[in-house]
Amino acid sequence: MRRARSTVLALHEGTTENATVCQGLLADLRQRGLDLDRPLLFLIDGGTGLRKAIRETCGATAVVQRCQVHKRRNVLDHLPEAMRPRVRRVLDEAYDLADAALAQRRLEQLAAGLERSHPGAAASLREGLTETLSLQRLGVTGALYRTLRSTNAIENLNGLVGRFVRNVRRWRNGRMLVRWIATGLHEVRRSFRRVRGHGDLAALIRALDGKALDTRKEVA
Repeated sequence: MRRARSTVLALHEGTTENATVCQGLLADLRQRGLDLDRPLLFLIDGGTGLRKAIRETCGATAVVQRCQVHKRRNVLDHLPEAMRPRVRRVLDEAYDLADAALAQRRLEQLAAGLERSHPGAAASLREGLTETLSLQRLGVTGALYRTLRSTNAIENLNGLVGRFVRNVRRWRNGRMLVRWIATGLHEVRRSFRRVRGHGDLAALIRALDGKALDTRKEVA
């Protein structure tokens, strides 16, 4: 794992809310050699199209980790300012727990407590709740957990590419857009670093393989 650096595998024009676009991205990855039938961990935001594409393309062996930062932000946006520090603290404490079952109970209790006064916040918390705890269920801890618990890596990459293309004043068409972003990705790759916690990636792969084996046994 000494060469465990971030790598961009594909670029596709569209939005994570569009399942067809996302399925096209995954199909392209498969055609170019990525084995989507083996257990893989997908770290995503709340994009419904991307989630549907993963489910339909990769099936039950895919493990999805929903971004905890996006989830926290979505829940807090439903609350008045005065309530946010307390709720944020409960969310952070749950996400910092190594015990996934205990973390889920804490989050479910929080949702129940918000149900009457702020049903929107409760519904936001419950939506995809179990997938915000996937890493904890896999036993991922430490630096690798802090790396994979959010989509910060891709958000940072988007920011770097955004600065690269910011001087373009007029986008003639989608082909020009893709070409410029691909060039930006090529340029900023020099700033890529090793994945924090990369020493635990082998353990993560074993955990994913074990989960897939359990899934196959349940189906059989």
